[in-house]
Amino acid sequence: MVAEGRQRIDKWLFFARAVKSRSLAAKLAVAGRVRINRDKAAQASDLVKVGDVLTITLDGRILVWKVLAPGLRRGPAEEARTLYEDMSPVPTARREALPDAIVPLRDTGSGRPTKKERRQTDRLRDED
Repeated sequence: MVAEGRQRIDKWLFFARAVKSRSLAAKLAVAGRVRINRDKAAQASDLVKVGDVLTITLDGRILVWKVLAPGLRRGPAEEARTLYEDMSPVPTARREALPDAIVPLRDTGSGRPTKKERRQTDRLRDED
């Protein structure tokens, strides 16, 4: 029996539009990419309630959401945003993370031969 005001984590993630399907939400929870109040969600059936803080690792981003309400349905994005408060840290741009990165440069003609160069090489071999 489900307690009042609690909801399965996979269902809540689906309703909050964190993922596209409920099965993807279940896989996310089982893979250990969801934390409920700093504890890893071991199963898709773990329950969340109002006030819980979820830490979700999704596509290389870290989302920190505070649960404001259980979901009733998967509605439009505006309705989904009312289910949580976004407390995520500001993402850093990847280019800013490596300011001294040097773009690899290749000298002209040092890569693979072009089609024209390959034909010239084949002609030289055929003459022998």
